[in-house]
Amino acid sequence: MEAADILPYEMVHVLDVTNGARLETYAIKGDGGEICINGAAARRVCKGDTVIILAYHLVSEEEARYSHPKLVYVNSQNEVVSREP
Repeated sequence: MEAADILPYEMVHVLDVTNGARLETYAIKGDGGEICINGAAARRVCKGDTVIILAYHLVSEEEARYSHPKLVYVNSQNEVVSREP
């Protein structure tokens, strides 16, 4: 969450690359480096699945011309291996 500037309780979309599921939920801070899917969403994502987590922010049309996504890549142990920008 820190690496991607995702705040506790911020809305996120979770894309499960393994099974194609897509869901909308919110972020909860857990123990270091762990990604967990809780509640009803846990029925859509299994431990070991590869997921993409998306967070958005609203900007004006002018800001959108200069806004760039913050990308965080992790390895199979959820350790950050690279960031852009």
